[in-house]
Amino acid sequence: MSQGATLLHLRGAAGMDAIYRKISWRLLPLLMLCCAVAYLDRVNVDFVARHIGASLAFREHVHSWGMAAFFIGYCVFAVPCNLLLEHLGTRKMLLRMMLGWAACSAASAFVRSPIEFYLIRFLLGVFEAGFFPGVILYLTWWFPSGRRARAIAVFAASTLAAVMLATPLSSAMLQALTPLDLFDGWQWLLLAQAAPPLVLGIFAWWYLDDRPSDAEWLSSFEQQMVAQDLARDEARRHGGSDKDVDVDDPDAPSALAVLWGLLRDRTMVLLGAANLLLTGAGFAIVHWSPALLQRWTASDPAQLALLSLVPGLAGIVGMLAIGYDSDRRRERRGHFVASTVLAAGGLGLAIAADGMLAWSLAGLALATIGIASATPLLLAIATDLLTRGQMAIGIAVVTSMGVLGGAFGPALGARLLAWGDTAAMLAALVGTYLAAGLVLLLALRLASRRGGPASQSGQKDKLARNSDQR
Repeated sequence: MSQGATLLHLRGAAGMDAIYRKISWRLLPLLMLCCAVAYLDRVNVDFVARHIGASLAFREHVHSWGMAAFFIGYCVFAVPCNLLLEHLGTRKMLLRMMLGWAACSAASAFVRSPIEFYLIRFLLGVFEAGFFPGVILYLTWWFPSGRRARAIAVFAASTLAAVMLATPLSSAMLQALTPLDLFDGWQWLLLAQAAPPLVLGIFAWWYLDDRPSDAEWLSSFEQQMVAQDLARDEARRHGGSDKDVDVDDPDAPSALAVLWGLLRDRTMVLLGAANLLLTGAGFAIVHWSPALLQRWTASDPAQLALLSLVPGLAGIVGMLAIGYDSDRRRERRGHFVASTVLAAGGLGLAIAADGMLAWSLAGLALATIGIASATPLLLAIATDLLTRGQMAIGIAVVTSMGVLGGAFGPALGARLLAWGDTAAMLAALVGTYLAAGLVLLLALRLASRRGGPASQSGQKDKLARNSDQR
């Protein structure tokens, strides 16, 4: 046995921790940056919608239909894109997707009719469809189930960071670019924000490796240890041999057969429904948080901008801590339910505060922690329930159903505000989060296994044990 192998053997779990830290530091920073850029390219048109409308005489419904076109493209092409990523590899597929959405972002600067705008937004949805589910699939090739919640949480934290930075960054860029000649300020903004995905896509193609076996920055022994860890995890979760599944096996079910089987599986449909509820309510909170803070305080814009950072920062810290604790305890179900209850309780506190800034802000921060923490846990549960042959399609199905929630969340919030007041909208969101928790419990109740990596290592989740005793 080599000296490195001996040291790793002596260190035991600490040795594997060191390997996975090395993997995390290599992969996650770049993937987080790509995710933040994807969010900016998705919402930059929202930021300049008023300027586009004034320049091109677009009515308000044009922007709304453009959002719908994006979500349609995303939902329809999520599964095909994830299948392509599985067969072509992450490096090649990520390059194609990021070059595609860079081109769409740049082309948005030159639209002249609503039809052109709808087409560009649809194509942007197509190119972005494979990114988030593709990265989740990619992480399953590097991290076993017991380490995925924290990895997914770290990756997803970039979305919260992008939410906090999108408005001030776009505002500063628009102010700086408006005086330039040749194009309007909003056109320069869209062109400028098309550059990062172009550069990052090329860099990711050069920097990333598709599988641990391709990573030259891992020693041969480290590659072997990771491969064995992943194979043992797959065998432990699904039983039988720990031999990896060959997705190109001619005897394997077709993609349509796998998709049809998952759509008929009540557990996966319920997981998708829980994600729909979470994402819809989350989009509503993100969309309406600035307006809520403005109602709760008469502060100047600069102070309001600082206050709006508090929930996002709390959410990032909370989701990382909860993801880490879920992996450490090897428990998913209780953490997910606790996150949804925390989100509902935080919004309940904001309702009870009745406009008092300190308590309302504290409630919004607690709610953001619960909201941000729930999604990585749900995705970790989904990847634990899926076999290797189902992983690409299953992840895409669950995430695309969540995106549908993003389509109706802000609109539902607007309707509730128009019908009642802030308390009415927040009360509806409380019910949404509690419903998401109940739907997930029902999904795991129907599952053939008891959900969560702990249930496959001889120790069932706490809630699973309780349900078995009844």
